[in-house]
Order: sequence, then structure tokens, then C-alpha cells
Amino acid sequence: EGGITMREAMGAAGVDPDGLSEAPGWLGRLQGLLELHIDQSRDVAELAVAAGVVSGLAARMRVEVELRGTADHAGTTRRTERSDALLAGAHLIVRADQLATPEMVATAGRVLIEPNAPTTVPSLVRLWLDARAPRPAELDLWWEGLQEAARELQEAARVEVRPAVASTNRGTTFDSRVRGALKGAADQAELRAPELVCFAGHDAGVIAERRPAGMLLVRNAAGVSHAPAEDVDLEDAAAAARVMQSAAEALA
Repeated sequence: EGGITMREAMGAAGVDPDGLSEAPGWLGRLQGLLELHIDQSRDVAELAVAAGVVSGLAARMRVEVELRGTADHAGTTRRTERSDALLAGAHLIVRADQLATPEMVATAGRVLIEPNAPTTVPSLVRLWLDARAPRPAELDLWWEGLQEAARELQEAARVEVRPAVASTNRGTTFDSRVRGALKGAADQAELRAPELVCFAGHDAGVIAERRPAGMLLVRNAAGVSHAPAEDVDLEDAAAAARVMQSAAEALA
């Protein structure tokens, strides 16, 4: 963003961008990956256990929507005469939430508005939607419903509505042998560690495309992550670390 290239950003951080060309060579030295991470939800805490084995990562879809209307005076333009891009966008955001199944999450995390003036009917809105589900088929149905909602909204609100998939990930199922090693290590430590799906993205998910990988999530009673309120008990972290060590030894 801001006209700064990745090369420039890496250089400013003291990293040689030409070193990226050597990265594939390291893959041959990697046998697999075990990742230990704080639970970014309350899922583990609600199971009343110290840690959980991640069976896989949820499928994810990011949608970018452009809505084009007409800028008009907020005081003198009748509601029946308006082509309000932001009002249409608000309806679409609500519909995106309504289309989500109980196991899904759908979030409108970013909105850009033009002309962004308090006395002007908005003429242009760009908004981003983030949807996640345990199974990719749920995302497919959600996306079909969103496109239909966009078509209906375009006709009813006299606003041009253009939704497009910006990125998608069909989810990750972690290697069964790695998951078995984690479960076995937890059982030996008399630590109940049920399997669960994680809705956040992780390094282990990237590595899993090329090498066996697995994860443990440590209980976080607050259910908050990347913020001061996140909290992990030291005993829980230590127990999970011991399970991780035992699993690594078994896999090696």
C-alpha cells in the first residue's frame, strides 16, 4: 500500500529481498512442522481442557464489493429519488451475515466511501467481506446467496453492485499421522486433548500444502488474541509444550 513495493519494504527492514530466491532450497531440509499456538477463540476453554489438537483449518473466502450510486444533496434529495451506495452496502452487509450458517462467520471488516461527506449521499462504496466455514461447500452456498442478494439489491436500490472473490482457501486437513502423534502424546501425559477446527490462518496451514504438519492450541479463557487481554496459564502452556516435545520425538 502507499506505493511501496515489497522489495522496498524488505530493504527498509534490513532484509535482502534477493534472498527469497534461496527459499525453495530449504524445503528439502524440512520434514514437517508442529505448531504450538494460543487459542484465538474460547473453543478450548469451553471444552475445559488445557489444549486441543487441531484437526484442520477452516475454509476462507474474501469478497470485495464495489457499489456505485449517485452523489446527491443529503437534505434536498427525496429518498425515493436516491441512488445511495452506502445504504445499499449496509443492506448487503446484513444479508451476508444472515446467509451465514450457524457454524460460519462472516465479517465486513473494511469500508471505503466517496465522497465521504456528512451532507452528501454516498456515490461509491468499496467493502470487504471475510467468510469462514468448517467446510468449503458452506462457503460456496454463501457466495451463491450473496451474488443473488447483490442482483436483487441492484434492481431495488438503483445502485450498481459488483461482488468479486478477492481470494479463497478451501481449508486444510492436517496429516493424520501428525495428529495421531499429538493425540498419543497427550494420552500418555494423561492430558485430554480433543480435536477441533481452527478458524484462523496459521503457518502450519501453509506448510501442510507441502509437508506433514499439525497444531496444538492452548486454552485462552478470554478468547481474545493479538490484544493485551489474551491470556494463557503457564501450566497449560507447559503441558502443551511437553506434549509437543513427545510428539516430535515420536514422529522423528
